[in-house]
Amino acid sequence: MKRWFVLIILGVSQFVMVLDSTVMNVSITTVAADLGTDIGGMQAAITLYALTMAAFMLTGGKLGDKWGRSRAFRIGSVIYGLGSLTTALAPDLTVLLFGWSLVEGLGAVLVIPAIAALAAINYSGRDRVIAFSALGAITGFAAAAGPLIGGIMTTYSSWRFVFVGEAIVMALVLVFSGRIKDIPGDKKLRIDLLSVILSAAGLAILVFAMLQSKTWGWLIPLNPPEVGGVTVAPFGISPVAYLILIAILVLSWFLGRQRRLEAVGRVPLLKVSLLRIPALRSGLTMFLAQYFAIAALFFVVPVYLQTILGYNALETGLKILPLSLGLIVFSIIGSRLSTVRSARNIARIGQFTLGVGLFLVFAAVQPDLADWLFATGMFVVGAGFGLLASQLGNVNMTAVSKDDTSEVGGLQGTFQNLGSSFGTAIVGSVFILLLTSGFSATVQSSQTIPDDVKQQVAEATASGAPIISEQQAEQALLDSGATADEASEIAQRYADVQLESLRQALFVVFAITVVAIVLARGLPATIPVPAAAGSGDDPDADEDDPDQVAGT
Repeated sequence: MKRWFVLIILGVSQFVMVLDSTVMNVSITTVAADLGTDIGGMQAAITLYALTMAAFMLTGGKLGDKWGRSRAFRIGSVIYGLGSLTTALAPDLTVLLFGWSLVEGLGAVLVIPAIAALAAINYSGRDRVIAFSALGAITGFAAAAGPLIGGIMTTYSSWRFVFVGEAIVMALVLVFSGRIKDIPGDKKLRIDLLSVILSAAGLAILVFAMLQSKTWGWLIPLNPPEVGGVTVAPFGISPVAYLILIAILVLSWFLGRQRRLEAVGRVPLLKVSLLRIPALRSGLTMFLAQYFAIAALFFVVPVYLQTILGYNALETGLKILPLSLGLIVFSIIGSRLSTVRSARNIARIGQFTLGVGLFLVFAAVQPDLADWLFATGMFVVGAGFGLLASQLGNVNMTAVSKDDTSEVGGLQGTFQNLGSSFGTAIVGSVFILLLTSGFSATVQSSQTIPDDVKQQVAEATASGAPIISEQQAEQALLDSGATADEASEIAQRYADVQLESLRQALFVVFAITVVAIVLARGLPATIPVPAAAGSGDDPDADEDDPDQVAGT
């Protein structure tokens, strides 16, 4: 136990970091009602939480290099704990955005890179491989366990107590963190401020554009903003297209600056040369694809179960439970397979399995849930997730030397949270766009709905149709003066289009997941061979050679 005490501390911290967003997803309708907001507001909060981490994760890793990883870990734990308490006490969406999306996110950007670096510092040789594999499995398990924990707490108590619990756990982690071995930080290290601004601004603009696409449209302007009475849609193109272009230019500027800093011997925020390592490049992009799919699924499924079928948070968590079981079982199987199969082979199988699971979930999403098909699909999704989780973290960390593990930890967190923010933002946007256009079309084509009611519906959904239940839609129509027959017909049409739009959005996730199988081509194609007994006293000799690990 003493040997693994540090790993337990790091693992508990990793579990808390990942738990957050999955708890919020499964409790989405309850939290929205509690804070006086809607599903769109919660989508923004979930996306901005992931965005905060993605935008500043590299900076958090560099601060760990400067302060020392243990100090960064402790400071991040304090910030995260304060954010959790603020979230638990949030009276409205604004405070939730501050406490959860911002403060907790900023705490996480210090903790997550430090976890990877401290694991590398405290363990070597085979123990380090075990530590990285364990942390990867914990990440997946937390993502799967979150819905059940959140469902139980939300149904029988309050979602707020989850965040109180997180604050208590991080306080305990802080108490025992003195047992973690560290190496001194480089106090003379200079962090390039322009690089921080460019990376954060580029990613923020990109994700903001994706969030606004549901209102403004991707290319053709739907309901663009107005400034001084003038509609902002230059040359008839949606502002979203311009924002995406600006984001690409800013991020290109950021990458160019990193190359120049590295060329002149200054410390860049991102060592771009690391991305030339095939194993690391493939591992990171597969991380992004994996978390894109999971975040999208964890947004679509609770909306379907709670809004369309009327499930509560616990019932939603129980429906997601097969995913947890599949993840746990196949994380173990994946770790054992790594002795007889290459990481590339296992990752491809995992990504394909994830895609099959998503297709089964897509097929099960009907007006009446196909229970066994849905449960099977969620289990298969978990199996694919487990196989990927058993490989990618270890591949990424062993692709570089021990000195670069903090930076790779930051990169891994960046790609993971970019995937999460893209998954929630893009799929949420596609769903709402399909819902708005489909609902408007079906109402306008009706022969029985009066023209004045059609006009009211068109005006009410101009900025995007709300994600509400059929009963809520019918009541809103009655409150606005529609007759009982009109309200019933329109609400039924809304429910039909809502289900169809959800299925179409889910199919998009399935298609992207299947295409992402090609990303595995850079992963190691060789099976790791354990060092022979008596081969030497330096257990890190082979692990710290990225070319040898990557098989390149």
